Amino acid sequence: CLLFHKDAYQVILDGVKGGPKEKRLAAQFIPKFFSSFPELADAAINAQLDLCEDEDVSIRRQAIKELPRFASGENLPRVADILTQLLQTDDSAEFNQVNTALISIFKIDAKGTMGGLFSQILQGEDIVRERAIKFLCTKLKMMPDDTMTKEVEDYIFIETKKVLEDVTGEEFVLLMRILSGLKSMQTVSGRQQLVELVVEQAFLEQALNPTDADSVDRLLQCTRQALPLFSKNVHSTRFVTYFCEFVLPNLSLLTSPVAELDIQLEVLKLLAEMSPYCGDMDKLEVNLNMLFEKLLEFMPLPPEEENGENAANEEPKLQFSYVECLLFSFHQLGKKLPDFLIDKISAEKLKDFKIRLQYFARGLQVYIRQLRVALQGKTGDALKTEENKIKVVALKITNNINVLIKDLFHNPPSYKSTVTLSWKPVQKAEAAAIGQKRQSGEDIGATATTKKLPTNLPRRDARQIYNPPSGKYSASIGNFSYEQRGGFRGGRGRGFGGRGNRSRGRIY
Repeated sequence: CLLFHKDAYQVILDGVKGGPKEKRLAAQFIPKFFSSFPELADAAINAQLDLCEDEDVSIRRQAIKELPRFASGENLPRVADILTQLLQTDDSAEFNQVNTALISIFKIDAKGTMGGLFSQILQGEDIVRERAIKFLCTKLKMMPDDTMTKEVEDYIFIETKKVLEDVTGEEFVLLMRILSGLKSMQTVSGRQQLVELVVEQAFLEQALNPTDADSVDRLLQCTRQALPLFSKNVHSTRFVTYFCEFVLPNLSLLTSPVAELDIQLEVLKLLAEMSPYCGDMDKLEVNLNMLFEKLLEFMPLPPEEENGENAANEEPKLQFSYVECLLFSFHQLGKKLPDFLIDKISAEKLKDFKIRLQYFARGLQVYIRQLRVALQGKTGDALKTEENKIKVVALKITNNINVLIKDLFHNPPSYKSTVTLSWKPVQKAEAAAIGQKRQSGEDIGATATTKKLPTNLPRRDARQIYNPPSGKYSASIGNFSYEQRGGFRGGRGRGFGGRGNRSRGRIY
């Protein structure tokens, strides 16, 4: 009798070679009786796979829908591997069917399903690899806690480390997003592990080639991924050290990976964002001196004949965005060596620095007053015009610089004030403060630590130019250039090199 049933099941398996009706019946009955004939397991799975590749899309969908019924015991990783390969379909309904099937077997055996997914990520065709990574990036966070056990998360971490040995920039961003979402990575030790992964990717043990756009892009991508992980317990020291030793000395030589990106401002912003989380630094004085020297480059001396006939043509441009970043970074690291400006540089150099600060501060006060007048009484929609949004950001930048300069003018220099970097998000509720009673430049500096500005800033990749009103300092202030971070975060990175073509056809 059993032999008779076995023969009948073989007939069903042979139905995959028949017409459309026979194939539809086979797609239903092969999985239905699959568990009854373990000796025909391989033949049954192969028959179902043939149906998954049928020319008739309705037969393919039916066969894919039933695939999870084969996912038991040692067959599950194989089914997961097959479903992962089927992610390459261009048919949206079929693609959704594959996703649903993968999720269903994930709930049966998460680790086994991961085995199939990572097998294809490591060895499959590029399109399969790409879609498998995106599947993990979007679906893992939806899995219930009882599915995402510590064992499963540990397995994901180990396998992802293997994948990270050869990735594109876009893949790196997605994989970091996957790891960052794991429960086990929410602890201090978990975040530290993620930072270690990023450090490995960033090649911080190698000197930077500033003229190689790919190398610069790799550093930018890695630093951006590390930034959200830093805290008072997870330090940014290695990145800050690298920026001081290899990036700042070559700032003017950096080759941007994206044409419209102000690469110098971008790296200075990253350095500023990292600096509050820097721990104990081996070469603190050397690195602080490098930061100091770079700051001097952007803090001009006043013209020799400031009151002369041609003074307006000679006054240098004040680059507020650059100075905000450098001054903030210097202020943060200076806290760790508070006697730097007193004992570590010569009296002549300190005098020179204070002259530069004073000159910059004078131009700053004029500009702050001009901006205050321009924004006085404006609230709501009036602040949403492109020109006023630029002015709001400009006011935030100049306020920040004002506060930091005041700190450094103290005798001895102080490092106690706190400011929020101009491009960091702020709360809308406090935007109304812009239109309140105009304050003097001195009052503005005192309140800049608490004054918040609106979040309606220019588009990420837009460059906005604001021409300040004419006046004594208009020539030195020049055009105000505000640049948001480049628009290629999360885009396909160039700095991680091309990956070899893994196309090998069906490898079920």
